[in-house]
This record gives sequence, C-alpha cells and structure tokens, in this order.
Amino acid sequence: MARISGIDLPKQKQGEIGLTYIYGIGRSTAQKILSQAGVDFHKKVQDWTDEEQNKIRTIITDSIKVEGALRSETQMNIKRLMDIGSYRGIRHRLVFRHADRARRIMPVPVREGKRQSPTRKRQLRVNRCFFVIVLKQNVVRISYGKI
Repeated sequence: MARISGIDLPKQKQGEIGLTYIYGIGRSTAQKILSQAGVDFHKKVQDWTDEEQNKIRTIITDSIKVEGALRSETQMNIKRLMDIGSYRGIRHRLVFRHADRARRIMPVPVREGKRQSPTRKRQLRVNRCFFVIVLKQNVVRISYGKI
C-alpha cells in the first residue's frame, strides 16, 4: 500500500484518482505530478514500484503544500480576513440561525431561497385577491376575492 503525506492511498484505484485522496491534490495536479514522475495516469496504485512511489513522494513534498500545512494556511487566511474586517471575514464571523438547526456558522456565500419563497408566494396570493372594478366614469369599486 502506498503511503504519501500520511495518507494511505487506495490500492485498487488508478494513480490519477488515488492521489486525489490527499487534501490539496485534485485531478489536474495529480496528472502533473504523475507526468513529472514518469508514471502512467491509468496505472493502478498497487502496481507502482518503490522507485515510482519515492519520485511521487519527493515531488509532492518539494513543490506542493498538502494536508496539515494547507489546512493551517487556509485557517490563517480566514482569520486574517476576519481581523481586517473585510466583507468575507465578517461573513465568516456571523452566526446563522436556521429553523432546523440551533446555530451554525454561516459560510461564504449564503443562499437562502428556501426561506424567501413561502413569503413571496404569500405576498403574491394576497396581492392577487384585490380587484379594481370601474363601474362608471368616476365610480370605482374595490372588491376582495374572485370576480
């Protein structure tokens, strides 16, 4: 079993997919790593030789920030945004109250369409019920309900 950056890669997966199990490595980065190491993308992880594993390991440790270092950098960036008081930082600081959950931190960006739609439908229903009927030139009657 290949162990890279503290993560056990799945044996049955292709190399390109197996590397994506490491936090911070996606498909395109995995392809770049494998091409630099000279390993076929479609070769399964269990078929990698020790040389290939070492090449991949050195490329990842030398050039890419992954796992714990990347997580801490992300957290530091969020903390920096909160400290300077930017819009994104303020959104990370806010607490979002939801009907189902007592409290949860509101991520950036927030979409609350589910809550707005019942109110909007209610407004439309109320507005639809008023009718203006012109009886004569100057006489106007406002009725409520269906005509």
